[in-house]
Amino acid sequence: MSRQSHQTFGRTIQLFLVDGTPNGLRKATIHGWTGLTFVATGTTFAALTSRPELDRTGIYILSGPDAEAVGGTRSYIGSANSVRERIKQSAQQREFWETAIAVTTSDDDLSKGHVEYLEARLIQMAADANRVTLDNGTNPAGQRRRLPEADQANMEQFLANLKIILPVVGLDLLKPQPRAVAQASTPVEQRTAHETTFEIRHKSGVSAEAVEEDGEFVVLEGSQALMDTGYVQQSYGTLKENLVKQGILVPGSDGKHVFAKPYSFNSPSAAAAVVLDRNSNGRTEWKVKGQKRTYHDWQQAQSASQERSL
Repeated sequence: MSRQSHQTFGRTIQLFLVDGTPNGLRKATIHGWTGLTFVATGTTFAALTSRPELDRTGIYILSGPDAEAVGGTRSYIGSANSVRERIKQSAQQREFWETAIAVTTSDDDLSKGHVEYLEARLIQMAADANRVTLDNGTNPAGQRRRLPEADQANMEQFLANLKIILPVVGLDLLKPQPRAVAQASTPVEQRTAHETTFEIRHKSGVSAEAVEEDGEFVVLEGSQALMDTGYVQQSYGTLKENLVKQGILVPGSDGKHVFAKPYSFNSPSAAAAVVLDRNSNGRTEWKVKGQKRTYHDWQQAQSASQERSL
């Protein structure tokens, strides 16, 4: 289990359902922050652009499925003096988006220089995280980031709040990759030294190893995955196709794929399904390396240990 920083602390996020329904326009704020985040879908886009707050300087993100990468996400990041007009234009020019996010402030204190800095930094951060395909043609020019030192510090704090609020509203494009993925150039023993390693050793001969880090289940490079078993893939077939297309899964020997790179899954079951080429319960398929204890048993023991320490 990942180590928790002693510097973490609680934050209060207020999520307001504008029309009182869970699928309607949403407004998210953080206590003590002037930022206003609005989240809309195609059906609530008109409600978004009718908000008076959008006639302010701010930034916006359009996000949806990536047609060129099965199971992937494509996003576009922009900024404007009037978010309302620019987000309308961008939405008309792009067919992929399903979610629109607009960020302004309650006191309208962002300048053109501020939002251009935020746009450039968001594009850079999203590219570094490498969780989505960016639809932005080029990165904003470097001079757009030049702000006085005090303004830069304020905008970095603004970004820190966005990194908290965006995952809450369903967008992970800024979330850093787990160490086991991001530090792939270092030996696997160093990257996973503080994590429990899990394994699948199947009667078919396939073998795989993984670690859990910050809620993500990372299958390590060198792990194997069965291919063409004939089982009907109800849930994860498209994901596996995408991994092959990306070169993460490459042909190996004896009817198996091999993970050429570590890959982060959102659950042990997704990872097990790709490894075994069939829908699987990862909580029982994965076992602590060298033991018969399942992931489920290990997780239960971790929860009990945490309860005793409270």
